[in-house]
Amino acid sequence: MVGHTQDKLELPELAATASSSPALSRIRTVTQHEYFEPYPTIKSWLKNEMNNPTQRIKNYFLSYLPFINWIYRYNLTWFWGDLIAGLTIGAIVIPQSMAYAGLAKLAPQFGLYSSFVGVMIYWLFATSKDISIGPVAVMSTLTGNVVEAVHKEYPQYEFHTIASSLSLIAGCIVFALGMFRLGFIVDFIPLPALAAFMTGSALNIAMGQIPTLMGNNKYLDTRASTYLVFGNFWKQISHCNLNAALGLTSLFLLYLIRFICLRASKRFPTKEKLFFFISTLRAVFVILLYLFISWLINHNDPKNPRTTVLGTVPRGFQNMGVPYIDRTLLSVFASYLPSTVIVLLIEHIAIAKSFGRINNYVIDPNQELVAIGVTNIFGPFFGAYPATGSFSRTAIKSKAGVRTPLAGLISGVLIILGIYALPSMFYWISQASLAAVIIHAVGDLIVGPKTLKQFWQASPIEFFIFCIGVIVTIFSSIEIGIYVAVISSGALLLFRIAKARGQFVGRVQVEQIKLSVDNYIRLTTRHIYVPLDHSDGSNPTIIPISPGNGIFIYRLNESFLYPNANHYIEPMVEQIFRETKPGKSNLYGSLGEQPWNLKTSRHPERDQQKDDQRPCLHALILDFSGVAHLDITGLQNLVDVRRQLDRYADKKVNWHFVGLSRPWLKRALISAGFGSSEQGHTVFSVANVHGNIDNGENNQDSVLVPILDINRPLFHADLDEAYEAAVASLPQKDKSVVFDDVKV
Repeated sequence: MVGHTQDKLELPELAATASSSPALSRIRTVTQHEYFEPYPTIKSWLKNEMNNPTQRIKNYFLSYLPFINWIYRYNLTWFWGDLIAGLTIGAIVIPQSMAYAGLAKLAPQFGLYSSFVGVMIYWLFATSKDISIGPVAVMSTLTGNVVEAVHKEYPQYEFHTIASSLSLIAGCIVFALGMFRLGFIVDFIPLPALAAFMTGSALNIAMGQIPTLMGNNKYLDTRASTYLVFGNFWKQISHCNLNAALGLTSLFLLYLIRFICLRASKRFPTKEKLFFFISTLRAVFVILLYLFISWLINHNDPKNPRTTVLGTVPRGFQNMGVPYIDRTLLSVFASYLPSTVIVLLIEHIAIAKSFGRINNYVIDPNQELVAIGVTNIFGPFFGAYPATGSFSRTAIKSKAGVRTPLAGLISGVLIILGIYALPSMFYWISQASLAAVIIHAVGDLIVGPKTLKQFWQASPIEFFIFCIGVIVTIFSSIEIGIYVAVISSGALLLFRIAKARGQFVGRVQVEQIKLSVDNYIRLTTRHIYVPLDHSDGSNPTIIPISPGNGIFIYRLNESFLYPNANHYIEPMVEQIFRETKPGKSNLYGSLGEQPWNLKTSRHPERDQQKDDQRPCLHALILDFSGVAHLDITGLQNLVDVRRQLDRYADKKVNWHFVGLSRPWLKRALISAGFGSSEQGHTVFSVANVHGNIDNGENNQDSVLVPILDINRPLFHADLDEAYEAAVASLPQKDKSVVFDDVKV
């Protein structure tokens, strides 16, 4: 015997007839083999999940340090790729991190501390070779908003203390999410919401930096909503000064270098790598150039500079120590933590997944959460503020030829050099040129017209969600923009689940044409089932054959869950009532037995059709191919409708199920009495199996074995089988059906 019977559930009394002797004897005329599916139990599930617990625990803890899997294979080829990428990122992140620290309302050195910790720690926990962790524009802006708001309410806390505490708490939350393997929650944030968040944030940051670029930032609040900053900037345009000359020319130079390098790489493809590195290091070149110009302008009177300079940057790690946190900070952070955690998660995971697909490797979202968490937990001990993955630096690192996450260690060495050897030079960096670097960097985060066109063509409603997210960010804040985009996307998801629609389908005989090499046409005939209303876009000139004779085939396209259970069932029952007649001429014996809301007259017998040609309801076939889950509410709906239809038809209506993809679906249906039939198996599918499968009981090289459980005659392998089974169970007087276009 094939299969096992010890795990079968206790079934309703009706099930006993399914395995009765006459039914089994009919099956044995075709095959000597029986199959009873071992349906799942809680005990078997726990046994499977707890299999080899020692090895599972060992693998769980080893997964926290993925570098163990590749470090012993490290070689010179990998090293040269990591060296080039690491030095490139190190050179870029030094000016970028100091610029982003300004967005966080912190001194420049805190950006250096954050970038150092990010690259030095991440490689130990990374599953992505391309990601570069450190200060980023959006997270820095969000941190600056939190720092400013908390300091305004509690001025006793210094800015860097607030930022470090925020990093520590957010890091602990993200680490916990990774530890409990909850990385899948990031998948609930779709691309339009992410694009809206990135675009809105980029516009907010760029607009906030334009006053610094032009030199009139002291006359307006650059932390206000984007539209207010825009309006106030033009009101104070007369206060622009020499900084505008430095800022505008540096911004122009950044775009000019990139444009020239892109054109040159296409014209001289053999030197593409050279032009790539020139373009990549354009920010470093511009900062150094304008540092020199700033020094020429201001070195005669450093205490009263004519243009805004970065100022004194202390040498070394001046803020190392245990981060300060108390109950007051914990309580005040509560309203800011959701947006902080969301930004840490979505920006990093989205970038990591994207570059994993580009470079043909798979990242572990849970481990990436652990990496972000650890980075932000240990960062505050060095004076760092919240850090996450950077899109621009990750793209550069990938294109520079990075081979392993160890490249971060090389970047860290270069940052250390900058922290200890270059602070005196940092003093003369032009703030206007730093603003130009920020504007240039966030400009790449703005979604272009080509992508917007794709959004519109793919899903207009998600296009509007994107627009709403951007507009809200512009007219309020980044935090509210994040919430609106995420909540709108979640509401759309729930709406789509709740409004899932079923379809009545009919059979179409098709001929599949195969052209061989010698142009010989070979035809194969098969059946497909398409919606009767052609709602799937099938050719309307093709008329699907409705099963007829009181048989209906209904296809469910989503999981059958409590939000959509009624939406599936109600139109199905309505159409069945329209196309069939009741089993009894009068369902209700008297006027008093009628439901109060029944739409009929006081004399329903007068409303009945004299010669009603509609068939009586006989069987219902449910196509569960698209159903992954069935919950208790959905199951109860099926039970209630079965009772309703049995009363309507004045007999037991057979419910056939097709495409049950999970044993737990079958277990749920069986618990409610579905799957069994008084007639047993009349139509079933078998497969030809070669080899000795019965331990020598039969001397046969190949045998026919049933595909599905022989105890469940109403669970079918495909729609053809279910349809034929429903037809076979019709009373002889009602058999007037079409088989392959032949009426019998």
